[in-house]
Amino acid sequence: MGELLLRERLHPAVLAWTARRPKSEPWCVAFSGGADSLALLFLLWGHWPERRRRLVALHFNHRLRGRASTADAAFCRNVCRALGVKLRVGEWLGAHPGASEAETRAARHVFFAREMMRAGARTLWLAHQQDDIAESLLMRLSRGSGTGGLAAPRPVQLQTDGRVHLRPLLTLKKAELVAALRAASAVWREDASNAGENYFRNRVRRTVLPALAKAAGRDALAGMALSRERLEEDDAALEAWLAELKPCVRGRLELRRLQGKPRALWRRALHRWLLMQPLQSDLSRQGFAVLLAAVECGRPTRFSLGVNGFAVIRDHQLRLEMRRRRRS
Repeated sequence: MGELLLRERLHPAVLAWTARRPKSEPWCVAFSGGADSLALLFLLWGHWPERRRRLVALHFNHRLRGRASTADAAFCRNVCRALGVKLRVGEWLGAHPGASEAETRAARHVFFAREMMRAGARTLWLAHQQDDIAESLLMRLSRGSGTGGLAAPRPVQLQTDGRVHLRPLLTLKKAELVAALRAASAVWREDASNAGENYFRNRVRRTVLPALAKAAGRDALAGMALSRERLEEDDAALEAWLAELKPCVRGRLELRRLQGKPRALWRRALHRWLLMQPLQSDLSRQGFAVLLAAVECGRPTRFSLGVNGFAVIRDHQLRLEMRRRRRS
């Protein structure tokens, strides 16, 4: 695999990040047993031989496909045993029929975070590739995402707890990975649920993307991957600009610091302010739009954020005001 897909074919941002890391640092890799994750494991093993003893594969059994799920775990054990790679397997105890993609992803990442901590690792390698970029972009466009959401999946993604997710295969298509595996006489596991229509991603993959590629008459996957790169650049620029303005001060949003600035900065500042607050807001998209308009105007406002408090605009500042609890 290393000869078929040279190290230079991997995403340059990931290669730059790895070049700065100490060789003694352990790495974890998400390993489902499918083609993408198998290719990633092989490439890590082949291109970074000095890391093999510090490499830990993580397999999460969602327990949604009966014997097939059990066979996936057994396959992963056999591969890791042959490579001499440590493997940690987890199972979803909360598995239930009809589980959503969001539920399975959340359960999987809880397992990843826990096992990374046990392994003393900060780095998790993930096998997303260009087809995944296109699918995610189309799905998020349909939901009205901004640049932050449309820039996913990112090659280097820093987590709030200090961990980092790396996606080196974003420069490669699924077909390229499969062709390389076949040329290397490798076998992998196929998830039969990917052929169904239950999940939005599956419907985009099986119906929308082929039609888009045919209509485009060009390499639509490469074009969408390039768009993702540019969206990430724009998102980083807006974040840097907002950081320079420093509108959030001791829990307040200083509206004067945003005067005359593009609406994108107002939106980001308000979103950041909401995330800073010590309460869970049930603010809808429509509610956010109303509050954003009030913040831009700077008019005195007392806006409900749910059962726990209000967003209050006064003296060119946005503050949180907690609800007073009635005495019994």
